[in-house]
Amino acid sequence: MAEFSSTAPARLATRLTFFTAGFAMACCAPLFPFIKKNVAADTTEFGLLLLCFGLGSIIAMPLTGFVAARHGPRSMVLLGGFGLIIFLPPLTIAETPFILGSFLFLFGASLGTIDVAMNIHGVAVESQEKRSLMSNFHAQFSIGGLFGAGLMTLLLSVGVPLVITAIIGAAVALLAMLLTVPRLLRVSVAEQSRFVFPHGIVLLLGLVAAIAFLVEGAVLDWGALLIIDRQLTTPQSAGVGYILFSAAMVIARLTGDRIVGVLGEFWVLILGGIITILGIATILLAALPLVALVGFVLIGLGSANLVPIFFSAAGRQEVMPASLAIASVTTTAYAGVLIGPAMIGFAADLTSLPIAFWLLALLIAFVPFTAYLVAKH
Repeated sequence: MAEFSSTAPARLATRLTFFTAGFAMACCAPLFPFIKKNVAADTTEFGLLLLCFGLGSIIAMPLTGFVAARHGPRSMVLLGGFGLIIFLPPLTIAETPFILGSFLFLFGASLGTIDVAMNIHGVAVESQEKRSLMSNFHAQFSIGGLFGAGLMTLLLSVGVPLVITAIIGAAVALLAMLLTVPRLLRVSVAEQSRFVFPHGIVLLLGLVAAIAFLVEGAVLDWGALLIIDRQLTTPQSAGVGYILFSAAMVIARLTGDRIVGVLGEFWVLILGGIITILGIATILLAALPLVALVGFVLIGLGSANLVPIFFSAAGRQEVMPASLAIASVTTTAYAGVLIGPAMIGFAADLTSLPIAFWLLALLIAFVPFTAYLVAKH
């Protein structure tokens, strides 16, 4: 118990960092319609602007892994966290596509930086405590997301000006980061500093992480449309699917470390993949709307603890430095979030949206099949 007490500040810092990242990212969603209007962009133009966000993240992620491999994750956690705080309000005052694209790039780079660094920091804390902690850390990201989206929506709905709303969001993130700073680990990872291309088990972890993130992106981007397609609710209530999914994911991640401790990573991956597939099948096959909506709960419960296990495995493997491995897995997984929903849309255009989700279920089946290779590292 004394050992756990000595790492309690670093454990809290990791939770606060995950919360900050999820909170800041979710703050953007309710603001985007107003930001789009500010620059007079149509849907296609705004979609291209959002690519700047993703590009910033993908460029920052491997760079963060490289720096963290030499100096530890602390400086990159601070750089990413305070970057999110600095660049959130300017998104709401940009009046030209070029300026907005520049701020989106910087905000995305900040998010990519903190995303990699907080996972490296979490693996370091987990290694010191010699127990599973990643599920709870990732739960804080989900909680931050729910709180960020809810707070921004509430402020906007009562008439708070757009810029003030963003500043309030940045202030909440600033408070979390100020509580984080003195509690971060001051350690050098002491790994080789030269760049190493991902290989071996790291490539596999990146692939399965991309699939797991694709599930989240599919539910976020296509879940409501699938509900409408199946006539499960009215269009006005179609967002209920993502709410059910998110709530189930938070609950599963808050209890995930205990579940991993009891069942082990192998069985959590096996059961998680199967439950996720059952969730998709329930949505697509159930005749009663209420039963079909339970499928979103199953997807949240099944997929919640897959990604934390993949990051833990990336931190444990020995084929390449842990910091670079985590950066590689994060970058690949994030690419899945960016590219995956577009792939689902393409498949839906060629066939139908339900068939596209059946193809997603087929992809998820890859997770249980690789469970042994992931869990043994």
